[in-house]
Amino acid sequence: MNFENLKRTDKVAYDLIMAEMNRQETSLDIIPSECLASVSVIEALWSPFTNKYSEWYAKKRYYWGNEVVDKVETLAIERAKIAFPGVAHVNVQAYSGSPANMAIYNALCNVWDTILWLALSQGGHLTHGHSVSATSKFFNAVQYWLKEDWFIDLEEVEKLAIEHKPKVIVVGFTAYSREFPFDEFSKIAKKVWAYLMADISHISGLVISGVHTSPAPFCDVIMTTTHKTLKGPRGALIMVTEKWLEFDSELSKKIDKSIFPGLQGWPHNHQTLAIAVALWETQTEKYRQLNRQIVINAKKLASELSTYWFDVATNWTDNHLVLAWVGKWRWEFMQKALDKAWITLNKNTIPNDEWTAFFPSGIRMWTPILSHRWMKEPQVIKLASWMNEIKEIISEFNYKETREERKIQKKEFREFISNNSRIKEIRLEVKEMCEQFPIYK
Repeated sequence: MNFENLKRTDKVAYDLIMAEMNRQETSLDIIPSECLASVSVIEALWSPFTNKYSEWYAKKRYYWGNEVVDKVETLAIERAKIAFPGVAHVNVQAYSGSPANMAIYNALCNVWDTILWLALSQGGHLTHGHSVSATSKFFNAVQYWLKEDWFIDLEEVEKLAIEHKPKVIVVGFTAYSREFPFDEFSKIAKKVWAYLMADISHISGLVISGVHTSPAPFCDVIMTTTHKTLKGPRGALIMVTEKWLEFDSELSKKIDKSIFPGLQGWPHNHQTLAIAVALWETQTEKYRQLNRQIVINAKKLASELSTYWFDVATNWTDNHLVLAWVGKWRWEFMQKALDKAWITLNKNTIPNDEWTAFFPSGIRMWTPILSHRWMKEPQVIKLASWMNEIKEIISEFNYKETREERKIQKKEFREFISNNSRIKEIRLEVKEMCEQFPIYK
């Protein structure tokens, strides 16, 4: 990618871009939610559409001069319907997933209506109804949980639905490694006359490619971000399915009004164009092959980590994500030591975790970025072996009881991982492997 004009006009900003490109190119990023936009998507984000003010929707603009912008928005909508068969209406203006979720609740619910969602500690998302989110400030958020085997407790979901009569039941996650049972949730929603909303932000690319069940035949409203496995820019799609639009012809209008003028101002037209480009790319065999490899790589990662005695949630994965228990406080040692070797993942609560999201018992990983670089099983096997080596290197560290002891220990740990010769060697091995699989050729 060429940033020569920026290099001339703002060398500081240019250097920051180069530093980040180098970081991405030479490290193994397995943080869920992060992905790689194509060069074409990035070029669309550079476009002059960022200059245009376009309040409202295509052919209904408050401002003039939107003839071309209307075509961009219409193109993104048409391509979304092709990518997601069974979808009848699409709003492409949501800035990202969090406001999109809020917009759906705002469209479907009145203040203090009940929503039923997967608890954050069980793998759900903040914006589905957590206490720190505005969603719980305006709506009565009831949580459902997982069983001891870390699978969804459908009996409990049905019991809670009958007891609380939710207006919306949410089926979606940020840290759940098994396929979501959309059909079973649909039957529960029908019993209590609730809307069924699917948040497929993590798995939309898998759905498009046919390696995960589509929610369209079962759900009423679908939301997905566009920057995860869909491989596009930051943004979101809100989709009303054919199934529900036949029942409530006003639902699409409710969604659109909830986005604008309900919660947002003018749309980001350059972002809309980039979403359209990403959706076009999903229709290629290369993209479908990529998503098949994502699942293959995730299953291999889960399998390999299990052989090294990592406690993998549900002992397996059906999708792109692997969640593993590492014990109280050990996540911080693992995360920092791996990062020193330029293997990047994140801490995460595990199902039924006794600790908080700030001090959880687990780590969370996924394989899309590895797969987008066309890394396959041999590279995943190597990654797992590096992770195991680092786990063994830091095995002597366990958190001390008092704050003062921990403060001293953290300093000792930073010095230890900075000076450990094997971690330095792994860093060079990671860099060497990454150079064989460049992001932007």
